Amino acid sequence: MTEKAPSRGEIFVVDDDPAVRDTLSIVLSAGGYQVICFADGAALLAIARTRTPACILLDVHIPGKSGLDILKELHGEDYPAPIFMISGQGDIAMAVSAIKNGALDFIEKPFRGSEIVARLDEAIEAYARRQAQNAPSRIGSLHFPGREPLTRREREVLEQFTAGASNKEAGRHLGISPRTIEDHRANIMKKLGARNAADLVRIVMTTQRQGQI
Repeated sequence: MTEKAPSRGEIFVVDDDPAVRDTLSIVLSAGGYQVICFADGAALLAIARTRTPACILLDVHIPGKSGLDILKELHGEDYPAPIFMISGQGDIAMAVSAIKNGALDFIEKPFRGSEIVARLDEAIEAYARRQAQNAPSRIGSLHFPGREPLTRREREVLEQFTAGASNKEAGRHLGISPRTIEDHRANIMKKLGARNAADLVRIVMTTQRQGQI
């Protein structure tokens, strides 16, 4: 009898549609993960505060509190695992709002099972790599006077960008889709008052030179 391969970790799936839960459960289990499904956010919160999964997939529209509310309660930016929002075509604005509240990225419905597994593999590996490195970011310690502070994820994206990484390279390093990198970059430029990419690099370099740390 062949031994069962060890699980690659737990993935929490929150969706009120049983068909979506079943599909994700099948494809993620086949990808080597243990899948725990929840029909609403309250059930997730009860578990997620005491147990950390490898990743959370959270639907935007769930009964009771919305996925965005649950994300805020989990303090997405500081939660010790990547959180993906599941959104339909019309929920993109909400998904972008979720990213500003700490979600790593969003997965659009309808989705292809094999693509989700590859995307989660990449995100979980990138997250683990960054946690292991745990190197303090120089950008992370910069203070931009008179500007709205950047979130941790925005600082990570900015660091990639000032190191010369393309959207694709930055996305691969951080486990985020290039489109989401674009959203972060637009937000960073708005916060720092940069007119274009060159202006953004100039602001960062000037701040570094002035030693505003």
